[in-house]
Amino acid sequence: MDLAVVQLEITPGAVETNLEAAREAVANAANDGADLVALPEQFVVGFFAFDDYPDHAAGLDEDLFDRLAAIAADNDVGLVAGSTVEDLAASAAAGYDVPADEGYANTSVFFDRQGRQRGVYRKHHLFGYESAESELLVPGESLSVVDFAGVTVAMTTCYDLRFPELYRRLVDRGVDLVVVPSAWPYPRIEHWETLGRARAIENLWYVAAVNGVGTFPDAGAELCGRSTVYDPWGTACVSTGAEPTTIHAEIDPDEVASVRGSFPALDDRRLDDA
Repeated sequence: MDLAVVQLEITPGAVETNLEAAREAVANAANDGADLVALPEQFVVGFFAFDDYPDHAAGLDEDLFDRLAAIAADNDVGLVAGSTVEDLAASAAAGYDVPADEGYANTSVFFDRQGRQRGVYRKHHLFGYESAESELLVPGESLSVVDFAGVTVAMTTCYDLRFPELYRRLVDRGVDLVVVPSAWPYPRIEHWETLGRARAIENLWYVAAVNGVGTFPDAGAELCGRSTVYDPWGTACVSTGAEPTTIHAEIDPDEVASVRGSFPALDDRRLDDA
């Protein structure tokens, strides 16, 4: 399976500009042979544009998600639509299972080639510190695993990378590839590169760490780029610098099985340990 990782330049609060950039990038990736395309975290409004979250939140049955579905269907690709601000009350009213009846979530949706929603993941670990995310949003509770083009795919989000126990839960679901839409800022570049690689090494699978680029003057933040796809040995198959670009990697579930067979470290887990 050909995976395209789109490192978008994200303009804070410029929803239409960001959506058009995403649409164009997905179309170009599809023309270059992508089966599955992945976008960064909060690419629609910009992660650090917290004041804009309520105005641009949407339920899973509303126009924003219809537009993202059309991007997938129009280009005949699967799409991990980065993440966006979900209006939980609107989603609940439409019959979706939600972690709370009101509030907002940092939500990733997996669309198939027909534009159907195949998976929904809400970020479990919300970032605090210099970020208002943990104050504004509701954490997710459930996992999301999707079989697509012969590959078993899971989604997590950015800060989740620091919590390896989440990924151990996914390895038990037969996952081959974890896509991690992110908005990782300077100066923690070494953490970004190390954590993505570590999650690949310890679970013997592919990790696609999908970052954006762009500056957020009001927050004093700048995204560091460096999107990377790691193979099951933790080797960087392909990576970027700090510019907007798209990279492609071949995802082979047989390689996951081969690596796990030749180095069966997962069989030595002590699940009975307290």
